[in-house]
Amino acid sequence: MITQPQTVPAPDPYEERLRVQTARLLAYRDDGPLVTLLRDKVGPGLPPVPATLAALLAIIAMAVTGMLVDGPILLAPVLIMIVLVLPTAARDHLGKLDWLAPPLIRGAEFLTIILIGLAADAPKWLLYVLIYVIGYHTYDTVYRTRQSIWPAPWVFRAGLGWELRLLLIGAGAALGVLTWVLAALTVYLGVLFAVESVTSWVGLDKQTALAQAGDDLEASPEEAQEQATGEAEQT
Repeated sequence: MITQPQTVPAPDPYEERLRVQTARLLAYRDDGPLVTLLRDKVGPGLPPVPATLAALLAIIAMAVTGMLVDGPILLAPVLIMIVLVLPTAARDHLGKLDWLAPPLIRGAEFLTIILIGLAADAPKWLLYVLIYVIGYHTYDTVYRTRQSIWPAPWVFRAGLGWELRLLLIGAGAALGVLTWVLAALTVYLGVLFAVESVTSWVGLDKQTALAQAGDDLEASPEEAQEQATGEAEQT
């Protein structure tokens, strides 16, 4: 009995584009282990852009009204972020404006770090370095995904995500040890993101070089001679 080979249907281009768009936006959010743990436990979740905007405006209102003073109150902006932004991770991020969610989350994270740091009188240069480290990680993630090179999932877990980073900073400010928390977090994240990024890009370059070498070996002598002649004429 002759069996016909089964053909695997090609993925629908539109569905594939939506899948990649969702994966990119979720990567840009930089959710950590806490969000990953609770994502499936918050029901349908909240709409990403309105909820994140509400959190951002609430934090700004606290700052403008002078509520952010040294002490346990500095945990309030962090809790606002957790309560309003964490449930947005359950959404598929396919709305027309959902691409705004990642930059809004990052902006809210940076603003919260700055406001808590200034209220707790933390060294300004340390706040700047920490924001730079997180910003570098965000840039590296965006650049990689645009080249279809996806960071490993463990990077986001090890990077703690925006939620655990803010919880550590808020707890440090409430306990009066913010400078030490900022220093430890900056060193840890700086080493993690730098080593992982460099290792990944170096590994990619090696794979590209090996693939190029394989292509050269598969070329016929005539093709190799033509390529060498062309390179010599260009020089």
